[in-house]
Amino acid sequence: MSVSEKIEPGTAAPAVKPEAETARASLLETLPLPSGVRDLGVDDLARLAQEIRGLMISTVSRTGGHLAPGLGVVELTLALYKVFNPAHDRFVWDVGHQAYAHKILTGRAGRFGTLRQFGGVSGFPRPAEAPEYDHFGVGHSSTSISAALGMAVARDLKGEARKVLAVIGDGSMTAGLAYEGLNQAGGMERDLIVVLNDNEMSISKNVGALSSFLSRNLSTPWLMRLKKDFEQRMRSLGRIGEDLANLARKGEDSFKHFFTPGTLFQSFGFNYLGPIDGHDMKELLRIFELVKELEGPTLIHVLTKKGKGYEPAEDNPTYFHGVGCFEPETGRAKKFAGCVLPSYTEVFGNALCELATADPRIVAITAAMPEGTGLSRFAEKHPERFVDVGICEQHAVTFAAGLAREGFKPVVAIYSTFLQRSYDQIVHDVCLQNLPVTFCLDRGGLVGEDGATHHGAFDMSYLRHIPNIIVMAAKDEAELRDLLATAMAHDGPAALRYPRGVGVGADCSDRARVLPVGKGELLRDGRELCVLAVGSRVYPCVEAAEELEQEQGLKIAVFNARFIKPLDEKAILELARRFKAIVTVEENALAGGFGSAVLELLADKDVLSGLTVRRLGLPDHFVEHGTQKELRVSLGLDKGGIKRSLLEMEGK
Repeated sequence: MSVSEKIEPGTAAPAVKPEAETARASLLETLPLPSGVRDLGVDDLARLAQEIRGLMISTVSRTGGHLAPGLGVVELTLALYKVFNPAHDRFVWDVGHQAYAHKILTGRAGRFGTLRQFGGVSGFPRPAEAPEYDHFGVGHSSTSISAALGMAVARDLKGEARKVLAVIGDGSMTAGLAYEGLNQAGGMERDLIVVLNDNEMSISKNVGALSSFLSRNLSTPWLMRLKKDFEQRMRSLGRIGEDLANLARKGEDSFKHFFTPGTLFQSFGFNYLGPIDGHDMKELLRIFELVKELEGPTLIHVLTKKGKGYEPAEDNPTYFHGVGCFEPETGRAKKFAGCVLPSYTEVFGNALCELATADPRIVAITAAMPEGTGLSRFAEKHPERFVDVGICEQHAVTFAAGLAREGFKPVVAIYSTFLQRSYDQIVHDVCLQNLPVTFCLDRGGLVGEDGATHHGAFDMSYLRHIPNIIVMAAKDEAELRDLLATAMAHDGPAALRYPRGVGVGADCSDRARVLPVGKGELLRDGRELCVLAVGSRVYPCVEAAEELEQEQGLKIAVFNARFIKPLDEKAILELARRFKAIVTVEENALAGGFGSAVLELLADKDVLSGLTVRRLGLPDHFVEHGTQKELRVSLGLDKGGIKRSLLEMEGK
């Protein structure tokens, strides 16, 4: 049974059946890729599509990953690589969620089983991994059109002959950056192809078929040449001819505007074709062959289905957009023994709901990630005070500033890595005006398998030097609730970061407390060394200190800073005068982070003389993908690495 066939409820939905293909050799194993795709007929392309889907499902079921988007673009990817040459033409895959089929077809099928594993294939296009095929590094959305336009201009400046294509999803088209790229591309009139992969918009079959018919008949090369010749002849007749040409153009535009969704893109100066069925291989090939001969900016609107060919993903595309390990036969999540603790994301979402019930001024804002940021329950409980702005982090921050200016307490919940996109708005629209906007930074620190594009490595550094803002990091679930309540009570900008994953099992039964701003806590006292820790690294420091006392007799103090800004100056200076050595530990870039803040304080207060300070944190390079545990071990930020550093400081 094919993975695209329907099954009865309650029965298995196998991802792939290799035994069904024993009579024929696997195309993935025998075909020279990607060049061999150009030699395949439609039937073999369909067979290859099934093999690709089987490999994607079996792999992601073990590694986790972005499955539904990748399954939806298999035919689209094959059609593109049959018509165009990925080794010569330039492709920019927006976000990268769509690029699994691309990776499989460009020399990584044999290693695809290492997807998102430490030392394995990245989950996103990455030039360092395959420079001849991954033409631009991605991970954050809506960058493809701008990057592709830059490549098109570079091509023209170098006098080269190649096509440049941007493949962008409809979700990414919610961001302003995409329209900035469209605007510039249309104005420059460069030869550029934008493929809009639309897997969300509700366009009926009748409208889609009619639109495809109109685009096919109004955008063919011969008709475009005929229109151009007609306009030139009319203009040669003087004013009357000019009026006739304008009238004809208005008539065509009105006709297309009434029947097609392409007017928006035409207004940007793009020739528009579509919508086109993204799973109809013959139609895709016909359109791409047509577009290959066109010049100027062209947008192809392709309709695809998320999770195509795998029923569980088709039925629940949101869950399978970014999924953990699952049973490929059923699509059910794999059960792992042991941990039943809630994630920090869940704790945050529940705590915010409690606070919002008591305070009607609280408004929750997210940028296209209500599930990922834990705000789904808030959206159900307080729908009038929940806003999803789409993939528009810049807008989210300034929108929050407007709410705050009118007396509300907006909470902007965004992954740390994505908040980077709104830096100017944080500085200019929130902090400069000292507005009470709270930034809740999920995935602060190392996120794991998504790698360098998604690690929350820089938020402490890029926030702490901005005037007026307070910056906090929670050591556990209970402290997350307390610091959130503290932010809500603070009359000014606040940022609270917390890690990906589950907590430590802290008791959250008590009411959240408002903590004094800029005050940490001494968790254990000592004699030889003092550790100043923050956020997710506090408990590993405590555990390392406890084990060293048992094993070596060392008495090591551990101080939970809680606040990166303002620092608990009184407590830190007192500890600096008591101990001969201090170690700072954080899961943030060392450059400009918590350790840097401590060093600045010690230098400013002239207490560095005779004091040894070592900083542990993320190094000055982008950290690769792998599990959080693997990455922390490799960087010396786990309990064992902290113990080694403390022993080195003590000279043992």
